[in-house]
Amino acid sequence: MRDALAGNTATPPPIWLMRQAGRYLPEYRTLRETAGSFLDLCYNPTFAAEVTLQPIRRFGFDAAIVFSDILVIPDAFDRGLTFVQGEGPRLDPIDAAGIAALDVSPVRERLAPVFETIRQVRAALDADKSLIGFCGAPWTVATYMVAGRGTPDQAPARLMAATEPEVFQDLIDTLVEASVISLLGQIEAGADVVQIFDSWAGILNEHDFDRWSIAPTVEIVRRVRAAAPDVRIIGFPKGAGFRIERYVAATGIDAVGIDWTVPFDVAAKLQSQVTVQGNLDPLVLVAGGAALDRAIDAILEALGGGRFIFNLGHGIVPQTPIAHVEHLIARVRGR
Repeated sequence: MRDALAGNTATPPPIWLMRQAGRYLPEYRTLRETAGSFLDLCYNPTFAAEVTLQPIRRFGFDAAIVFSDILVIPDAFDRGLTFVQGEGPRLDPIDAAGIAALDVSPVRERLAPVFETIRQVRAALDADKSLIGFCGAPWTVATYMVAGRGTPDQAPARLMAATEPEVFQDLIDTLVEASVISLLGQIEAGADVVQIFDSWAGILNEHDFDRWSIAPTVEIVRRVRAAAPDVRIIGFPKGAGFRIERYVAATGIDAVGIDWTVPFDVAAKLQSQVTVQGNLDPLVLVAGGAALDRAIDAILEALGGGRFIFNLGHGIVPQTPIAHVEHLIARVRGR
């Protein structure tokens, strides 16, 4: 995978899957029952390292991604993070006073278990496998902090950004600082690749996309690269559509993750600038059969001749049959 991120074409392309460590694996479910809550699992380095390594042992993916969550940063701010079964994350909604009170000084210490997980994984991982650290992009993390949960269109954050832009800018700036602390800690612990997940980039209008998605990412990339120039950075602005070209040009990332809605001609054009990662629809992986084969072949035909990493267009879903993942890997590697 390192060759692909350095701008080289690999045949077959490297492959890993977002959320490859998770509920579709029986070994994960067993360990989750032992660990207790989701956050208990995230913050137990021994358990989290084991979960990170499970899909590598089972499938032989070309990269491991540390088992954690994008909301560990607001948790480091003591924003009352919990995960409700079947409903997702809950936080104490933040307002202007809460934003003014945010303090990044505890972040590194609070994330120490994540860094220790990476050290343990790196020690156990074969040298030819990449180890990916990650953070949520400031915009995406801010949407959860303002609303206190995920919403269909993240309207609370959009409203704050429109009515209190200076206050919202302070939140974004604080999250940039915390994200850099997190990513550099992960790199120091052994991550050789980091990914910035902007899962809610697609709901922003043109102006706000530039201000709240691109600009914070530019700053994170600049600061991470200044401290760790050899580490490769992947940006994933889900739902960005044709704006993804502007995102790539502005941010200076080494690779861009694309969701399944990005047209192949747009993705192929991007390959002249960066490595492209994606973009199988996770539900096609669930479906399997001829639909899966057609989708794999179409992606490889369109993008396999350039710098490319095979992945999903978003995270693997819990109902994914393991046999379909095995088939996917065999087809990508055997074609």
